[in-house]
Amino acid sequence: MQSQFLSAVSERMFLKRYAKKTVDTYLKYIAQYIRFHNFQHPNILGDVEVESFLTYLVTVKKVSVSTQTVALNALVFLYKDYLGSPLSLDLNFIHSTKQAKLPVVLTPAETTRFFECVPPLHFLQISLLYGSGLRLMECMRLRIKDIDYDFKNIRVFNGKGGKHRVVTMSDKLIQPLITQSKLVKSILDKDKLNAKYAGVYLPHALRQKYPNAAYDLNWHYLFPASRLSVDPESKKLRRHHLDERGIQKTVQKAAQKAHIEKNVTCHTLRHSFATHLLLNGSDIRTVQDQLGHSDLRTTQIYVHVLQRGGNAVVSPFDNIELKTNG
Repeated sequence: MQSQFLSAVSERMFLKRYAKKTVDTYLKYIAQYIRFHNFQHPNILGDVEVESFLTYLVTVKKVSVSTQTVALNALVFLYKDYLGSPLSLDLNFIHSTKQAKLPVVLTPAETTRFFECVPPLHFLQISLLYGSGLRLMECMRLRIKDIDYDFKNIRVFNGKGGKHRVVTMSDKLIQPLITQSKLVKSILDKDKLNAKYAGVYLPHALRQKYPNAAYDLNWHYLFPASRLSVDPESKKLRRHHLDERGIQKTVQKAAQKAHIEKNVTCHTLRHSFATHLLLNGSDIRTVQDQLGHSDLRTTQIYVHVLQRGGNAVVSPFDNIELKTNG
């Protein structure tokens, strides 16, 4: 059960329009920070205690650079936005130097075997992770309006770092996406019969700009949850997007069934998308745009495959010849 203090921090974050996943992550590190200092109230702690906690994460827990950064961001929010006592800009703590892991990439043959073992229930979502290089939560947060059938692309809004981008879409996934959209419409028609249904979640600015959009099919999630739930921000009854944990488990089971010895995760499919684009002749700048990387150096991790140039982006999913996946 969450403490009153953490519940109050959570409420403040929702009021400031933070995503639920961000709220959960920040609360986890704030709770760790409090436990690390023997449950003393953060009001009586400060820069020195924050420094010692961040150093502990590196020297004892051996966390990565990104994990330490997230923990720091959580504490910055706690002190600046909740307690009203900002931390110093010159915190002195040991920074993580743990090297990022090299990406796990499937070969084209392994990719084919993998998809032959993906069950129909989550086949479309997992196909988009590889076929369009989407991050898992980018896929889960897709809305009906984000699919552009005319130009065969997918618009990704507020990806990592709040960036927008346009990614390629496999021809093979057009009909399944149309079928999925029809399913969402049938679910929405039933939800509208419920007097308590308050429409789909929309960020605050969009709520103000499009007051009727919450009931518009185009704004509803492409992959809706199986049941209605209470929105933690507004306390209203809505249908959220599909829980990502089911996709994660399906990916792991499909890799095991395909006898792939590598550690295959949802992000492995994104790594494989990027590498296979390079193998198919796309240049690294094109791959950078598809992945949404701000810095080309981030994309260069995939250049263990020779760069061959190329212009038009064809989804690597089009090259997969599938047998029955029942």
